[in-house]
Amino acid sequence: MSIYLLEVGTEELPYKFIPQAIEQLNTGFTNFLNDNKVKFSDIKVYATPRRLAVLIYGLESQTADEEKIVKGPIKNVAFDDNGNLTKAGEGFARKNNLTKDDLYVEDNYVYAKIVVKGKPIAQLLQENVPSIFMKLQGSHFMRWGYNDEKFSRPIKWIVSVLDKEEVKIKIIDKESSIYTRGHRFAQQKVIIGDPKDYVETMRNACVIVDQEERKQLIVKKAKEEAAKLGATPYYTDDLLEEVTFITEYPVPAICEFDPVFLSIPEEVTVTVMAVHQRYFALYKDGKLINKFITMTNYIGTEFENIKAGNVRVIKARLDDAVFFFNEDTKKPLADYVEALKGVTFQKGMGSMYDKTQRLIKLSKDISNDLNINSTDTERTALLCKADLTTNLVFEFTELQGFIGADYARVSKENDKVVQGIKEHYFPLNAESETAKGIEGQIVGIADKIDTVCAVFAAGKKPTGSSDPLGVRRAALGVIRTILDSNLKIDIDKYIKEALKLLPVQRDCADEVNEFFIQRMIIFLNDKYSKNALEACAVKNPLCDIADYVKRVDIIQNLNSPVLLENANRVTKILKEYSQDSINENYFKEEIEKTLFNSIMNIKENTDYKTYLSQLENLNPVVTKFFDDVLVMDKDENVKKNRLALLTLLRKKYEFLADFSKV
Repeated sequence: MSIYLLEVGTEELPYKFIPQAIEQLNTGFTNFLNDNKVKFSDIKVYATPRRLAVLIYGLESQTADEEKIVKGPIKNVAFDDNGNLTKAGEGFARKNNLTKDDLYVEDNYVYAKIVVKGKPIAQLLQENVPSIFMKLQGSHFMRWGYNDEKFSRPIKWIVSVLDKEEVKIKIIDKESSIYTRGHRFAQQKVIIGDPKDYVETMRNACVIVDQEERKQLIVKKAKEEAAKLGATPYYTDDLLEEVTFITEYPVPAICEFDPVFLSIPEEVTVTVMAVHQRYFALYKDGKLINKFITMTNYIGTEFENIKAGNVRVIKARLDDAVFFFNEDTKKPLADYVEALKGVTFQKGMGSMYDKTQRLIKLSKDISNDLNINSTDTERTALLCKADLTTNLVFEFTELQGFIGADYARVSKENDKVVQGIKEHYFPLNAESETAKGIEGQIVGIADKIDTVCAVFAAGKKPTGSSDPLGVRRAALGVIRTILDSNLKIDIDKYIKEALKLLPVQRDCADEVNEFFIQRMIIFLNDKYSKNALEACAVKNPLCDIADYVKRVDIIQNLNSPVLLENANRVTKILKEYSQDSINENYFKEEIEKTLFNSIMNIKENTDYKTYLSQLENLNPVVTKFFDDVLVMDKDENVKKNRLALLTLLRKKYEFLADFSKV
């Protein structure tokens, strides 16, 4: 079996484009091979800032011959009355390199069996690889030099080798060869004699082509360097991915900055290092220290200039942060609230000051419903957006909330308010933590409901391609916060209240309600079946999400065929709820009274596991009722009474779920 290598070398690619290119190349080559019925065992796509490479393993040397049935014209068109081929028949035969004897008639049409000869894999690759590569898509593609074709960056070299033989191709203006290039500071003419040696050959040229290996190497080296100081490195998935795709041969260097910068909010210093400069901040005994690791793309031993350059850059950034921090903290955080009148929340929905007033009202009401003193919650709501008008948040927008919390601490606000200001933005994404303090939980829920309602009231609900103000994330944040903290909050109630507080009045409560329910079902679908989730939505789940999940948990594990059969039979009989009360005088059979008493003995003020047991214990009675009683009795009063009895039973079932959807 054969191995094919394609490597396209370029000028430094934008790091955000590289993961997209990896996925697109994998898909493109997989589809090409499958469409051409080419057998293969595996495809590996490797990428660095300067190269995109595809290795295909287990290729057969030639595609197999393929037998096809081709359909021709109608018999009367292909043959004349004497059975000879007409012009149309001759044309069909000639087109497929056939004779009259190769044709046959079926269902009044002319058919022929032809054999499509297989192609050498080298020929197939030569014909298709350039077009597969040029189907790559990304932002800011442009023309380079005098070429008409667009790509992310100019192509500098191409390697195209099948086993030990070159497969000559041309992409844009570059022709392939068997020569690649190593690291910028290493060998620049590297022969690829055999694709199976590609990864190791490049390693010897100081290029780690496997991005996963490179990522793990970065983590390993960062931890080793940090350990020399008794510290641990800080990094996020985003930082790790970016550093992976801006280096070919990662080498760590420890740098040091003035400890005076540790006096500003820690989040600012870490953000400057991680987000703006791609550095690994270092922590020792849980505290940030004035050292960091920069992952260089360098081969050598002289790091002094590299270190000095990085320290010079971070000093300039942190000097700005210190200046802004000192200016901002000359007055208390509360003094910034008034300035929110000049910050637009959303067109037609007032300013951030207006939003703040709505949050105070919603937060107070939620606190009261939870029997919580609203003083700290209202204070948190008042100050939670104040940092938006500060210089430091203007410079570091991603730190809103974190900076507000630090400024609140400097302003001598109490610890609960400080924590609430920071946490009301939580969760920051689908996986991150939710608020721990009740103030952050309540204000965060109020904030997110207000945002979702404002977007829907403005007629800008999310679509497949847009998510205005991140309302999907906001709705999920409300759901996760309630579930993580087991809060009993009627979201449906606060959707209606939030809509009333908006400056633009639009009746869209049902739309918002359905939006929240769908986000919740999508979120919970990883753990629970869709049938269980939809069955328990018979009662509006937003009225008590925690209660809803408890019911779903019970239904998810339900194993009671008789219960399902009885509940579904009741549903089928009842087209709608009976409005008539039950009159025991119309009971004709003893089982009717037995069923009525059994239903009335079911207690709803118990846990759902016990409640389900009560329904299951009812099964023999319900089964006997259907065996002994004809619901649609000729006596209209008896019939209505029996329907009313089943309606009562149905309500008992639906207290838990709509069993017809299980």
